[in-house]
Amino acid sequence: MSRIGKYPVEVPAGVKVSLADGVFTAKGSRGELSVSLSRHVEVKIDGNHVAVAPLGRRSRDNWTMWGTTRAVIANVVKGVSEGFTKGLEIQGTGFRAAVQGSNLVMNLGFSHDVVYPIPEGIKITTPRPTAIVVEGNDKQRVGQVALDIRSFRKPEPYKGKGVRYETEVLRRKEGKKK
Repeated sequence: MSRIGKYPVEVPAGVKVSLADGVFTAKGSRGELSVSLSRHVEVKIDGNHVAVAPLGRRSRDNWTMWGTTRAVIANVVKGVSEGFTKGLEIQGTGFRAAVQGSNLVMNLGFSHDVVYPIPEGIKITTPRPTAIVVEGNDKQRVGQVALDIRSFRKPEPYKGKGVRYETEVLRRKEGKKK
């Protein structure tokens, strides 16, 4: 039984939700997001609550999609009302980043600058030369953009140089011994 799925999603004031042809849509102050729903669950909108229930018998597909669908709906509702943020830190001598127009330009110790075009619907800021903040409405896209930026230079375990998440704890290795 899903522990997450049984709790209804609360819709904050200022957010309008609708359900049509298996597509859940939410409109809020930050924009509009929609997601197609699984055929294994039933979604009901009651005032300012959205309830998700598995369809029919106790099949494995119905029960696994129950909590997943509820979490996706909660992320859509939160995205149009508050949005999502992911922070990255750059560690290393001479490593830095800056936003130039619609590109994120990073100096990560290579012979050339790494230029990352900022996708539509995503806002990237650099409050410090060694900090990057990725913001957006869609949780999946924010996470994917942060992962793409991190993949240019993953943190190495000896000195910790590279791009890491703000909350990431890096396991350090002991260096060479005499």
